[in-house]
Amino acid sequence: MTQTMPTLDATLFRIAEALERLSPPPPPAPDFAAADAFVWLAEENRFLSVLHVNRMPIALLKSVDRMRDTLLANTESFARGLPANNALLWGSRGMGKSSLVKAVHAEVAERLREGAGLALKLVEIHREDIASLPRCLSHLRGRPERFILFCDDLSFDADDTSYKSLKAVLEGGIEGRPQNVVFYATSNRRHLMPREMMDNERATAINPGEAVEEKVSLSDRFGLWIGFHNCSQADYLDMVQGYAAHYGLKLPAERLRAEALEWAMTRGSRSGRVAWQYIQDLAGRMGQRLE
Repeated sequence: MTQTMPTLDATLFRIAEALERLSPPPPPAPDFAAADAFVWLAEENRFLSVLHVNRMPIALLKSVDRMRDTLLANTESFARGLPANNALLWGSRGMGKSSLVKAVHAEVAERLREGAGLALKLVEIHREDIASLPRCLSHLRGRPERFILFCDDLSFDADDTSYKSLKAVLEGGIEGRPQNVVFYATSNRRHLMPREMMDNERATAINPGEAVEEKVSLSDRFGLWIGFHNCSQADYLDMVQGYAAHYGLKLPAERLRAEALEWAMTRGSRSGRVAWQYIQDLAGRMGQRLE
């Protein structure tokens, strides 16, 4: 027997209610007032607040004055609602690329608080979650806060296509990057892809000049390229001395210099990271906390 229209409507309504009860509840709206920094959890479709960010005061970052001033100016312009560029910090390992991003955010956010300006938030997105960028941005678009979307150690392998999500977001998509979001990334590679991959594609392509254009053009979407190079011995010692003075590690200057150089020699490199590792070892031996 055919159901009447009212009976059919009631049945469909009950089915809809049952399906609604079975479906998971939507994620809570992000509370961006809870902290200054967040991590985007792609699988959970939410932002995790970070109350204590692992970062150093900007004054402790030595031998990066030009890079610091460039990123500071761009970030402050963005934070005040003015035009700003996406930034790619690339170059030598351990020279403070990610440390500079976090320190610049802290510096500019504090300046805004003093001037009662817009809130500036730092949101970290993991490299493996780049494909979820459009979904992440949908939560940020139209918010009153300003957001630095940060990806540390960004690079792509030969069979990785997630770079297309980033490429569209940076400039090429219909919606593009929201006005209240800027994208900062760090990488050891200037073009975000291994050199052997570029050489291989050129060698096997019909038109070598166009073979890697799509992937190389990703770097061009960053208006700022800020390069970090290997530091000299003088720069390395300046970093060590700056850390030691800041944390009150009292060691005769000649002994500090000799130990720091020996530490760098055993590590086979000189960088801000190596300098910090030596300071941690020294503080441990001296029974002092780095606070």
